[in-house]
This record gives sequence, C-alpha cells and structure tokens, in this order.
Amino acid sequence: MSGKSSNTTNVPEAREAMDRFKMEVANEIGVPLTNGNLTSAQNGSVGGYMVKKMIEAQERQMAGK
Repeated sequence: MSGKSSNTTNVPEAREAMDRFKMEVANEIGVPLTNGNLTSAQNGSVGGYMVKKMIEAQERQMAGK
C-alpha cells in the first residue's frame, strides 16, 4: 500500500455532512465511534450501511420520489 489514506471526500464541501452522516449511521447500528478503538468489522458495518443508505436515497431520487 502507498500509505496514502483513502478516507477522502470527492466534494470537500460535503466533508462535514458526511461526518454527521457517519455518526448518525453508527448510532443507528449501535457502533460507538467515540473511543476510536473499533474492529475492522465495526468499521465495515458503518461504511457498508452508509453505502446502502446512499444507494437507497439515489434510487428514490431517480424514481422521482
């Protein structure tokens, strides 16, 4: 690996909103983001659920709902 973090935002102006979204999702699924000692499974569950919710939102937008 190159050592470069892949934790970037394509739209820098969205960084704050994405951080809030991450906290909201973690809270919904019961993953404590406050201590920073998460397993890879916990991190993956938060990221996976975020993607699922973003896809659902995009599908609703595309369907005109």
